[in-house]
Amino acid sequence: MKKHPKVFIIILNYNGKDVIKKCLTSVFKLDYPNFEVVFVDNNSTDGSLEIAKSNYSKAIFIKNEENLGYASGNNIGIRFSLERMADYILVLNNDTEVEKDFLTKLVEVAEEDEKIGIVSPVILDGNTKQVWFSGGRIDWMRMKTEHVQKAQGESQYESDFITGCSMLVKAEVFKKIGLFDEDFFLYWEDADLSLRSKKAGFKNMIVPASWIYHFEKSESQKKAKTYWLVVSGLIFFQKNTPAWLRPWVNTYLIGRKIKNWLDLKFSRNELAETVKKAYDDYRSISV
Repeated sequence: MKKHPKVFIIILNYNGKDVIKKCLTSVFKLDYPNFEVVFVDNNSTDGSLEIAKSNYSKAIFIKNEENLGYASGNNIGIRFSLERMADYILVLNNDTEVEKDFLTKLVEVAEEDEKIGIVSPVILDGNTKQVWFSGGRIDWMRMKTEHVQKAQGESQYESDFITGCSMLVKAEVFKKIGLFDEDFFLYWEDADLSLRSKKAGFKNMIVPASWIYHFEKSESQKKAKTYWLVVSGLIFFQKNTPAWLRPWVNTYLIGRKIKNWLDLKFSRNELAETVKKAYDDYRSISV
């Protein structure tokens, strides 16, 4: 094993003017001695790319000509990194701030076992300092994922999935299972990658000694967030539901659509129109 494997840190940016300096400042203070930052911009219009270029010249910059979404945007950075012989690729949200030793601790755990494929720090809410993610569960019966929001001791442990907010992935994982599935524009691609990684024999691990902070920018855009959570969730379960559970999932989905119809009829939910549009659009893009 290499003493300090080469890590490429992919930071995907789209109009992150309010958060990007905090993120990049913390990343360039990392105590890990062998990393490069690849800043992938999804055609931002708020000046955030220019801010990053003028203040963090050590980064490598890639500008996309349109907003490609999370999966496609990150894949551009991942391909770039794999071509340059990355040992690990860290996918990191632009609305995070990291502890200076968090990457060192992730790599240490990942290097302990060749079957460890994806590792995550414990992620705290940047405003409340409460645990935002310390593991993830896929609830097949209710077609949802759940964040574990409680620290679970000091030793690393396995998780159904790792959130794309911060995931350190061995290059071998991408080489074996492929990159993020670009059928997902936003959300659920992380659970899909984690599930494919597990099916290929790798472990998804949480490292309690490693911490970062997440200042969740998406909460200010609830309609867009709800729309993509619904569409991408439908794609995920269509792709990944075990055969024996498909009859139940199909029945459960009918129930969800009935609830949405009632929400619309009786004005019970301000996001009901957004949810209906997501169901309608999914039918036209379903794979």
